[in-house]
Amino acid sequence: MMDAYRSILNGSTGYRCTGSFTSCNNWKQDLEKSKPDVVLMDIEMTGINGIKATGLIKKEFPEIRILIQTVFEDDAKIFESLCAGANGYILKNTSPLKMLEAITDVQNGGVAFNPAIAAKVARLFQQFIVPMVTVPDYQLSNREKEILQLLTEGIPMPRIAEKIFLSYHTVRDHVKNIYQKLHVASATEAVSKALKEKLV
Repeated sequence: MMDAYRSILNGSTGYRCTGSFTSCNNWKQDLEKSKPDVVLMDIEMTGINGIKATGLIKKEFPEIRILIQTVFEDDAKIFESLCAGANGYILKNTSPLKMLEAITDVQNGGVAFNPAIAAKVARLFQQFIVPMVTVPDYQLSNREKEILQLLTEGIPMPRIAEKIFLSYHTVRDHVKNIYQKLHVASATEAVSKALKEKLV
């Protein structure tokens, strides 16, 4: 499967596999050597598992985007992955085209979920995160609220732009404003906060 992913990436315009590794035991050295923009992370590996490695990578290299790709679709692993800082979560039965789209989405600052995973994420946050009694007024505009709502549905920024008839750059600027107003640094944190505080 690793060979197949490497071939897909290297055979697709705009993508390049800078490294592939069978474990996360030497994650820091591997990342310093391969210098990726996006890490396609499995969960079940010998030694350090993918969820723990995600948390370690995010602390050391916060600029690296991490897309979990796994066979697991149980609630606990999804929740743990997002809490560790994953920028997306897709299943291994995802088509090569959708996988490439997901990689692009997380690299561009969005989040990437399979539709079934997006529904699970929304339900998990609603079920396990207690809303704050008093929600601050973040002074989000109607357009920013609309975009934030679409982010919580797992829709990446390029598709949001198409859906609401704005340019990608305009949507990206709105998302940056949302991050600033919510005091967050990523789409995952923005979605978490929006669901936790019922902002949308």
